[in-house]
Parts: sequence; structure tokens; C-alpha cells
Amino acid sequence: MVIKRVGVLSAAKLLGLLYAGIGLIVGLLFALFMVLGGGAMMAAGGGEETAMGGGAMMGMGIGFAIFAPICYGILGFLGGALSAWLYNIAAGFAGGIEIDVS
Repeated sequence: MVIKRVGVLSAAKLLGLLYAGIGLIVGLLFALFMVLGGGAMMAAGGGEETAMGGGAMMGMGIGFAIFAPICYGILGFLGGALSAWLYNIAAGFAGGIEIDVS
């Protein structure tokens, strides 16, 4: 069995979804650390500027949890489309990838 062609939109949708999931995990981890760090800055005292910096850090962490999956998903979609398109061109010259299915 030889894979001669890959559906560009199909590969793009799949990779976009996979990368959005990865972005969600990464975004939540960054958000957790930024919220904890911002809370620690606010609790440490040190004046109004430190508290404002801690609050801003917490807000950026929450924003990152929302923004990361969207960015990762868009870039995964575009990367998947480009990869599938390039594969189709290369497979036209090389004949595709041979796989053994049992």
C-alpha cells in the first residue's frame, strides 16, 4: 500500500485540532505559574507597584491560557496545510510512502 496523496484540508484540520490541544495544556501550565507568581508578588508586600505588577502578571497568565490554544491551533492548521501540500508535490516525484498494513 502506498500513500500517494494527502487531503490538504483534512490534514490541516487534524493538525489544527492537535496543536490547539497542546496549546491548551501549555497555556494552562503557564497560567498556573503566572497566577501563582503574581499572587506571591502581591502577598510579599513591598508597596503599591509590586502589588500592581503581581496583578498584571496574574491577568497575563489568564490571558495566556485563552490566547495560547487559539494561536497554536491556527499555526497547526497552517502548518498542516503547508505540509500536506508539500507532501503531495514530493509524492508526485518520489511516488509516495510505502506502508505495510496487516
